[in-house]
Amino acid sequence: MSGHSKWATNKHKKAAQDAKRGQAFTKVGKMIMVAVKDSIPPGTKLSASAIYEKPTASIEAAIAKAKSVNMPKDNIIRAIERAVGGGEGSILQEVTYEGYGPEAVAYVVKAVTDNSNRTVAELRRVFEQHGGRMVELGSASYIFANGPDNPTFEVTVTDPDKVRKVIALADALEEHDDVSEVWANFDVPEALVDEG
Repeated sequence: MSGHSKWATNKHKKAAQDAKRGQAFTKVGKMIMVAVKDSIPPGTKLSASAIYEKPTASIEAAIAKAKSVNMPKDNIIRAIERAVGGGEGSILQEVTYEGYGPEAVAYVVKAVTDNSNRTVAELRRVFEQHGGRMVELGSASYIFANGPDNPTFEVTVTDPDKVRKVIALADALEEHDDVSEVWANFDVPEALVDEG
């Protein structure tokens, strides 16, 4: 007997999937709360269900994002309730950070946080650990003036070691609990993406 158990393997795999799913729910829950706070004037007496049924454009986009990660309707409505009811949702803010990584690749990071000082320190550490640095607002965002999917120029990276570095930084930024979106202007040959 080898000492390996299919059940144990499945248990660990499920635990990892559940953790990743929980992280995705946390991120989109914060996005919903910010969208509600930005769209619904203070003191408005709308129920969470009413907001869910007739959302504004920004709330609808956040709900669509939640549905794309299979977030249950009850969780979405709880996020809306927290936003209209004050409490934890009342101090969330959406912030943008910019930086450059390996090969002078530009990164723009959108985050939703209740403590921007903590978030900026943590993201600065992520950039530094992956060979990058944070920069002033406007230093990288101009590259994405045409939208996140249409940068004004791209940095082509073909060396496998450098590909791993630019992808590792993008992945590390996306894995941060507060981060909702990451844009980068690197172009990697398809054959090297899986190696990254």
